[in-house]
Amino acid sequence: MSNELRAIRTKPSLFARLGPWCHDRRKLVLALWIVGLILVNGVAGGIGNDFKDDFNLPNVESKQGLDILNSHFGGQGAGLLGTIVFEAKQGVDDPAVERAMQGLFAKIAKIKDVRRVGSPYVQGGERQVGKDGTIAYAEVEFSEHTKFPRIGKVRDQILDEVPSVDGVDVKLGGFVFAKFEQPKTEALGLAFAIVILILAFGSVLAMGLPVGVALFGIGIGGGITTLLSQVLSVPEFATFLGIMIGLGVGIDYALLIVTRYREQLHAGHTVRESVQIAMDTAGRSVLFAGGTVVISLLGMLLMGVKFVQGLSVSAAGTVAVTVLASLTLLPAILGFAGEKVERTRLRGLLASGFVALALVGVGLGVPALTMVGGVLAVVTLIAGIWAGPLKKEVHPSRPKPLRETAAYRWSRVIQHRPWRAAIGGTLVLLVLAVPVLGLRLGFSDESNFAQKTSTKQAYDLLVKGFGPGFNGPVLLVAQLPAGTSIDDLAPIGKAIAADPGVAFVAPPVADDPSSPTAVLWNVAPTTGPQDEATTALVHRLRDKVLPPVEQATGLDIKVSGNVAVNVDFANLLSSRLPWFFGAV
Repeated sequence: MSNELRAIRTKPSLFARLGPWCHDRRKLVLALWIVGLILVNGVAGGIGNDFKDDFNLPNVESKQGLDILNSHFGGQGAGLLGTIVFEAKQGVDDPAVERAMQGLFAKIAKIKDVRRVGSPYVQGGERQVGKDGTIAYAEVEFSEHTKFPRIGKVRDQILDEVPSVDGVDVKLGGFVFAKFEQPKTEALGLAFAIVILILAFGSVLAMGLPVGVALFGIGIGGGITTLLSQVLSVPEFATFLGIMIGLGVGIDYALLIVTRYREQLHAGHTVRESVQIAMDTAGRSVLFAGGTVVISLLGMLLMGVKFVQGLSVSAAGTVAVTVLASLTLLPAILGFAGEKVERTRLRGLLASGFVALALVGVGLGVPALTMVGGVLAVVTLIAGIWAGPLKKEVHPSRPKPLRETAAYRWSRVIQHRPWRAAIGGTLVLLVLAVPVLGLRLGFSDESNFAQKTSTKQAYDLLVKGFGPGFNGPVLLVAQLPAGTSIDDLAPIGKAIAADPGVAFVAPPVADDPSSPTAVLWNVAPTTGPQDEATTALVHRLRDKVLPPVEQATGLDIKVSGNVAVNVDFANLLSSRLPWFFGAV
């Protein structure tokens, strides 16, 4: 009897009891997990999702500016903004072009949930026409409370209404009109995982166990994320983040247990004993590691931003389900696999390779490769039922004795020179961490979308017709003391325009021309929304440009708009990071 088994039988722990319990009731455990997978996703599919990005910023300057926009300008500039960018070779002022586009804008204005359509053909819309007169844009604004699925329906409705005019190209821009495409790179990761696990284990079944457990975990985790979106502010990409994290940790955790299980089989233990020892040793590591990840993710609750909090809870839930699957479902499946986990037939090996090929096709977006890999995998499995050569067992090389492995020899090197290893490892980590010193938090803009998308093409058209700053204008707002005239604000516009980072300043717009109580300036930077120079402009306006004119006029001007919101959000995250790391 081994020392591990003797210790377990002397004083069995929770893990030592859990493994055999799941092993002995493997049919029940497997049935419960299958029912759970179907039930959670069935309920989630029936209820649907309510994904949303709710920044919920505290009382920062950009938030104060948005409050003024909501109270004095009907929310203009404070909502979710998309653009309709169009290029007409004959000129946007061509009667046929103007008539067609005006008709489109009128139809859009009547759509439910559309707050405002800023046409370039109305008074004051001249700034929305490019210098050469061939490119123009209209702004479509939704309330900040409008759900993204609803905006997606409006986007499709707009596309159906786009007029067909010779020489006119119409694109929908802005992140609200962007189509979020499901990432396919995880399929590549799964394909490489299959190949690497087969090479490491030499067994198709041993490879399939970690992958299967991870898929169970992320399958249920995805359904839970959808349900959580009904009660929390969960962003749409939370599902895909959960897939990435769940797939990684799920394979990793199950891999620890399966490796330990196989070691015990090689040591001469029965299947049940091997499960018991694996759970009492590797199972502890899995719970500790998974608990650490869950705690780390929940640490994001301290950020104080709703969508970040929703993201942390949903990702932590996926990891927790994956850990539970590793500790309960995996021992049950090991009971089904038994000693077969050590045997591999040629048909299974070839079929796994073809499945990996199909996944590569999915990841690269090559349907033909996916189809070829899938068909060959099915054909190989079916032919393997009768074809003798495909039934042949593939015997992996025998594992080396423990003391002859590279890992064992490396451990001896480290243990003989602990201080050198510790200092050397620390130096390597510090060198690798040097780029963090230049880290700049921020948000990507529409220029990061693929060239084939309407979002990127609309962005490029705006850059071509107006300059990059028109893709991310800065809004300046202020409440006016009684008796203040718009003419008194001319020095403010001149001071803003004098900044080298400003490409254009629109004349101030009052909430009520006859008796103004608030005013709005629209400022276009010379650089794009995610450019570091644009962030510097926001800080410069607040710290240097506006204070002198504020003192002279007695106004309190707020720098706001989406660009300023993103800057304030990045600053908020930076200020909360010490609390986050401290809590974790």
